[in-house]
Amino acid sequence: MSRIGKRLITLPEKTTCVVKDGLVTVSGPLGKSERQFDPRLAVTVEGNVAQVKPLKLNLETNALWGTYASHLINMVTGVTTGFQKQLTIEGVGYRATLTGDKLVFALGFSHPIELKVPEGIKVAVDKGNLTISGTDKELVGHFAAKIRDYRPPEPYKGKGIRYSTETVRRKAGKKVTA
Repeated sequence: MSRIGKRLITLPEKTTCVVKDGLVTVSGPLGKSERQFDPRLAVTVEGNVAQVKPLKLNLETNALWGTYASHLINMVTGVTTGFQKQLTIEGVGYRATLTGDKLVFALGFSHPIELKVPEGIKVAVDKGNLTISGTDKELVGHFAAKIRDYRPPEPYKGKGIRYSTETVRRKAGKKVTA
């Protein structure tokens, strides 16, 4: 039995959850989030409490039960408080600028890197810090990972793009012997 799936999901004030033909729509102060749920699971909403239950309990639906319950929890959290990832850019000459709906990076390559900001994502650039925020947890995390992949932190000087909570294990480098 799924422990996460058994939990009741409390809907905060000003948040509504509507289920129609397997499509779950959660609306809140920050926006609206939709997701198609597996037909082997049923989502019930009673008052300000939502719950995900399998129609028939077996090994496969047990795995889906917790997964889709987590999706619903993330949808409710996204439309009420939102999700945020912070990235730090370190290195001489490494910088990011936001022009319209494009992020332009100078990361030591021979050319600037342009990256279009997806719809539903807000990006704030402040010197060496990037803040990516939005209502969809998967979209925010995927976009932050995509940015980090352009120049991951290297272990000798720590240059590159890293998450603000990430620690880079540094290597010693060459030793001088005299």
